Amino acid sequence: MRVAKGLLGLLFAMPLLASAEEVGQVSTVFKFVGPNDRIVVEAFDDPKVDGVTCYLSRAKTGGVKGGLGLAEDRAEASIACRQVGPISFKGELKDGEEVFKERTSLVFKTMQVVRFLDKKRNTLVYLVYSDRLIEGSPQNAVTAIPILPWTHAQ
Repeated sequence: MRVAKGLLGLLFAMPLLASAEEVGQVSTVFKFVGPNDRIVVEAFDDPKVDGVTCYLSRAKTGGVKGGLGLAEDRAEASIACRQVGPISFKGELKDGEEVFKERTSLVFKTMQVVRFLDKKRNTLVYLVYSDRLIEGSPQNAVTAIPILPWTHAQ
C-alpha cells in the first residue's frame, strides 16, 4: 500500500506532458520480418496553451527489434506547430518547459519538445531534439507561432 501511494505521488509530481496521436505514416524500407522502417507523422496539442497543435515527423525503426520495441530510432525529427484556435495560457509558461517527450530507444534515448515564449516578438517557439543519457545529438528543428487574435472564418 505504501509503495502504491508513493508511485501515485510520483505520477502527480510529474509535469503534464502531451500525448501524440498518429496522423499518418509512410514505409521507407521493406523488412521481411517485423514491421517496415517508416516515417511517422504525429500531432499533439500543447497541454498549457489552448489553440496550438504541433506536428512531428520522425523515423521509426522496424524489423524484429523495432517490432519488439528494442531498436533505437534515429535522432532526426521535424516539427511544425500551428495556431488552430484562439490562443490562451493555462498557467504560467516557463522557458524551456518540456511539452512532449517520447522514448526512442529501450532505455537511454528520448525525443523531446520544449517551448519558449519570445515576449519581445509575442511568439511561441517550439524546439524538438533528441538526447541520450550520456551524449545527446545536435540535430534539432524549430518552429514559431506568432500570438495573433483568432478570427473565425465563415
